[in-house]
Amino acid sequence: MVLFRQAARAVEAAAAEPPVWETDIAAARTAARAEAARAAREEVAEVEEIDADGVRCRLYTPDGARPGLVVHLHGGGFVFHDIDVHDAVSRRFANRAGLRVLSVDYRRPPEHRFPAAPDDVDTVLAWLAAQDRWRGPLYVHGDSAGGNLALVAALRHPGRFRAAVLIYPFLDPDAGWDSYRTAADGFDPREATWYWQQYAASAADLRHPDLAPLRSDRLGTLPPTLVVTAEHDPLRDEGEELARRLDAAGVEVTATRYLGQTHGFWRQEAFASSERLIRQVAGFLASYG
Repeated sequence: MVLFRQAARAVEAAAAEPPVWETDIAAARTAARAEAARAAREEVAEVEEIDADGVRCRLYTPDGARPGLVVHLHGGGFVFHDIDVHDAVSRRFANRAGLRVLSVDYRRPPEHRFPAAPDDVDTVLAWLAAQDRWRGPLYVHGDSAGGNLALVAALRHPGRFRAAVLIYPFLDPDAGWDSYRTAADGFDPREATWYWQQYAASAADLRHPDLAPLRSDRLGTLPPTLVVTAEHDPLRDEGEELARRLDAAGVEVTATRYLGQTHGFWRQEAFASSERLIRQVAGFLASYG
């Protein structure tokens, strides 16, 4: 397996950073928001701050938006990132998809442990159901930890979404897959363990299907689903195992592995594969319009 050039540079940069378990969480969050604020961002026809019954969200409406809405759940190991950090990629996503995108600022651990985040998503979905502003299909999309939350949302609300998109989803606290040993470029498996420790409120939570959705007995209730993995990512194998289980359960599933790429590439505009993936997702959603 060979890292593509942009991914190799990202891995080299990551090696110079302190491990996440030695990080001051508040300082890291502030730094990520500051970096995001300096990034270039596309214009979107309308950007609106939303209070969805107490859950902060941001709605992106592109020119000529088609009917429908994508609920976007950001990654960051459950602990980091927010709708400000994901602002630039959410703008690109809305413009490419031609759909409204609602980015959800769910509560994060360690201040708010499981099930705060999926419960916040439930609150947003209940708020959406009470609105008359938007018509058309509802989709759910998430990357990494957000992929976990998107999957859990679809499992908690069968029949609610027209389609689901899971970008290198973070699914299995057991971390027993070969890719944790053979594909962990730029993402130390110990970091994954630390994220689960922050997210779970108890040891029992680590076995709960709303935290570890590979344990769910309701996978067959999912809508058509796109699962995307990266070749050089410890989460690769669990995502691809999910795709196999979905197919076995009769779900219409599409699975794509991006060669040469590492975890997190979707959000990075500097990665050529990021643009390709966003356009792939846009085409996937359009096929379920």
